[in-house]
Amino acid sequence: MPPLPRRWEIVPPAPQAYISALPDVHPVIVQVLYSRNLTDPAEARAFLEKRPGPDNPFDLHDMHRAVNRIRRAIRQGEPIAVYGDFDADGVTATALLVRTLRALGANVRPYIPHRVQEGYGLNQRAVRKLAAAGIRLMITVDCGIRSPHEIALARRLGMDVVVTDHHLVGGEPLEATAVVNPRQPSCPYPHKALAGVGLAYKLAQALLRVNQKVPLKNSAPLSEEDLLDLVALGTVADLVPLVGENRALVSGGLERLNRSPRPGIEALMRQAGLQPGKVDAWAVGYILAPRLNAPGRLEHADLAYRLLMAEDPQEARLLAQELDTLNRRRQELTAEMQERARDLVLKQQADWPLFFIAEPEFPSGVLGLVAARLVEEFYRPAVIAERREV
Repeated sequence: MPPLPRRWEIVPPAPQAYISALPDVHPVIVQVLYSRNLTDPAEARAFLEKRPGPDNPFDLHDMHRAVNRIRRAIRQGEPIAVYGDFDADGVTATALLVRTLRALGANVRPYIPHRVQEGYGLNQRAVRKLAAAGIRLMITVDCGIRSPHEIALARRLGMDVVVTDHHLVGGEPLEATAVVNPRQPSCPYPHKALAGVGLAYKLAQALLRVNQKVPLKNSAPLSEEDLLDLVALGTVADLVPLVGENRALVSGGLERLNRSPRPGIEALMRQAGLQPGKVDAWAVGYILAPRLNAPGRLEHADLAYRLLMAEDPQEARLLAQELDTLNRRRQELTAEMQERARDLVLKQQADWPLFFIAEPEFPSGVLGLVAARLVEEFYRPAVIAERREV
């Protein structure tokens, strides 16, 4: 079965007014910028100069409410949980916010759900578990915006909830203390495409700036720049557009990664054959991010979280080895499942405009990867599901 022919969309040439507004930029670069939807010369200039534009964290809707509730929890010693996601964006966001809250003196613990046993986002079993453990404030990162029932349950069980999420807003209102998401219609923040870790960083940024003016009793030094390496990892891994604030954050994060990586990240870099000073966005996306994602795909993302939080070089080295081993397993499993899916398509669905495969032996952690490979090879939509009893 031959693949469908690719349908190329040719972008028109940049207008002369656009070219004239960037006289010092090579014409080829000007056309590339225009073709990549940077059609405003001011935006193109900001992109080249890596300027984020307006980036005050308090321009995000509900940020004041989120900061006030978190600071009250810290002052009163209330147990806090940071509820994340199992992909690299969610894990880096969890690590970033836990580090920030601990530096501010909070009693905080992470919670990352198991992909197979719990699924994506908030789930009622986890909410009940956290409430039973005495958690009084739950902060979500990279999830929560479409979990009205779980948030309502948390409130009934005595927990307040602060949601930080970059996904599309659902239809039902949330009973949360604060909802920080630039995609809300009520949010004036100009940068709508932040990753989950980018939003966690904005919350951390707001907390740290307020703490500079009114320090909490047991807070320790921590700068915004200390967190940028985690922002770069999660932002690149989540494949959000590297424009505007994302580009500026990743640029600063790559500098931090190459200058003074934290023990866990340095161990992962060395395990992958990367040397500090040589890490760029490509290396993050194709070498580091797959290793950070591997535990969440095959086992539990807690392994990646522990690596990011590791302070002991020996512990970091052992965790990096484990992540590398899991990534090799993930590669082998993906190749095996891809071949199996390809055989099924060629035998049963050769003429279908959309491929649909549901097999019991297809593990959920690699389904998206296998579907993407089919799309790449045959140039048509593909849906792959794991069939199992529930």
